[in-house]
Amino acid sequence: MSDKPISPLRRRMLEDMAVRKFGEKTQHDYIRHVESFVKYLGRSPETATAEDLRGYQVYLTENGAQPPKMNSSRVALRFFFSVTLGRANLSQQLARIDYPRKLPRVLTPDDVGRLIEAAPGPGLKYKAALSVAYGAGLRAAEVTMLKVSDIDSKRMLIRVEQGKGRKDRHAMLSPQLLKLLRTWWQQSRSKGWLFPGRPAFMPITTRQFNRACHAAAEDAGLGRWVSPHTLRHSFATHLLEQHTDVRVIQVLLGHAKLDTTARYTQVATTLLRTVTSPLDLLTLTDPDADRPPT
Repeated sequence: MSDKPISPLRRRMLEDMAVRKFGEKTQHDYIRHVESFVKYLGRSPETATAEDLRGYQVYLTENGAQPPKMNSSRVALRFFFSVTLGRANLSQQLARIDYPRKLPRVLTPDDVGRLIEAAPGPGLKYKAALSVAYGAGLRAAEVTMLKVSDIDSKRMLIRVEQGKGRKDRHAMLSPQLLKLLRTWWQQSRSKGWLFPGRPAFMPITTRQFNRACHAAAEDAGLGRWVSPHTLRHSFATHLLEQHTDVRVIQVLLGHAKLDTTARYTQVATTLLRTVTSPLDLLTLTDPDADRPPT
């Protein structure tokens, strides 16, 4: 732990975030963005002007910052100036950057099977973890933070505590996934974390989970783009292709907005192919009717 003293302003911002129950990662990211602005400014942020904030966004753009970074910086600085400094009028100068969103890439069911079977050992730890990511549509961090007690075999549910947005929810637990998790538990005999790390009183990290997924993808002959989140995308897409109601999928994924879930309709190719074009419902002259026989 660093012995470097914390400035009163930084401490105040940390307190403001703690009061609002911000997660550890959110606090870390907000502080990092404010530090970056202060480094650019070269003086106390209490003396910043609206023109300084505008200039900082120009500086980020000229140095190749992408829209996601620009927008996350904006949110952090708006909080800092509005809440910690009480100068909300300055934060209005910060512009939000709109940009095209790419469609999520998904695997076919056969490719998912190959990925899971290629999970590294020893034991079934990562095969089970990848199966949870796909079989229940969980985020990587949600998988790694699961406890043995979160598996409710009576109601066939997985309890997800404090997922994204610090919300609890239930995810589906299929019979095949339950069978695999029971076999894995017989190997691990863990009384705490479902996927214990080293030491066992700590869970595996998302970094370890990602590395295991990349290793499995390589062994299965899939691209390096495959990650645990790809399995979540594939879960949602495959449910849509099975004609599952999009609102049910929204609940399973823990999405706050239906629009977020609805984007999977654009990648559910099997579902798209079943839709009848309105052109096919018209009675038109057969273009081959007047063609001479060959």
